[in-house]
Order: sequence, then structure tokens, then C-alpha cells
Amino acid sequence: MTTTTWIIIGAIVLIGLIIISLYNSLIKLKNRVDEAWSDIDVQLKRRYDLIPNLVSTVKGYASHERETLESVVEARNQAINSQQKNDTKVQAEAENSLTSALKSIFALSESYPDLKANTNFLELQRELSDTENKIQAARRFFNSNVRMFNTKIQVFPTNMIAKGLSFTPYEYFEIETAQAENVEVKF
Repeated sequence: MTTTTWIIIGAIVLIGLIIISLYNSLIKLKNRVDEAWSDIDVQLKRRYDLIPNLVSTVKGYASHERETLESVVEARNQAINSQQKNDTKVQAEAENSLTSALKSIFALSESYPDLKANTNFLELQRELSDTENKIQAARRFFNSNVRMFNTKIQVFPTNMIAKGLSFTPYEYFEIETAQAENVEVKF
């Protein structure tokens, strides 16, 4: 074999190693995004389990606030159903609706001093607040991983490999502007 042949073989091996390295880094980042989504999913399921208890506690004190309670139950059911669609954007919208509905229950408690003083309600409210904080932390972790993955598949030379292997960007789990505002409850 000639020197030229060895140089060509060396170049092919080097290019192959670079492609393998880039592919492996894409897989690692993709798995981190999937893991981060799983963390969000765990916290969302925890919230889904707490909501029926909260609704039943509030029902006893605010039975004529049926519309508010039904909206929470409906938002919870939509959020649970959105998980089956495997669409981050759809699930994020459903979760944002549920967050808004939960805010209205907590705002409702301001009008019912007995409810506000009820230990079950206070404990459920504390648990939900803790869960909401964990969801926010998991959302930040997820979005950070999405940013890293999306950046990786968009920069050269990884973008050529990512495109050839059908890696697609993930969508961020974002809160809508309307969801960030305070809920107004009128009687």
C-alpha cells in the first residue's frame, strides 16, 4: 500500500469517528430531553392525583361555585387526555389551562374564611403549591435540555448529520402570557 492509500483510509476512519461522535452526542441530548419530559410527567401525575381531593374539599364549603369546580375537573381531564397525544405543545396548552383553573380555586378560597382555615384545604393547597414549584423546576430543566438539543442539531457540522438521520427539534414547554396573569374571581 502506498502512502496515499493510508492517508485516504486514515481520512475515512477519522470522518467515520467524527460522525459516530456527533451521532452519539445527539442521542445523549435527545435522551436528556426525554428524561426531562419524564420528570415533568411525574409531577403532572402527582398534581392530577391531588386535584380530586382539593375539589371535594372545596365542594363542601362552596357548593354554589359549581362552575369553578367543574372547570377544574374538566381542565384536569383534558390535561390527562393530552398526555396520550405525545405532542408537547398540546400538553403544554392543556397544563396551562389546568394551572389557570387551579388559580381560580385558590382565589375562591379568599371568599370563604371557613374553607381558608380548613386544615385539609390548607394541606392540599400546600401540596399543590409544592407540586407547582416542582413542575416549574422540571419545566426549566426540560426547556434547558431542549435548547441544548435544538442548538446542537442546528449548528454545523452536526446539522448535516441530524438532518440526514431525521432528528427534529423539540418544542419548548412554555406558559402562555394569559396564564401568567392573576386570576380574577367575581361574585
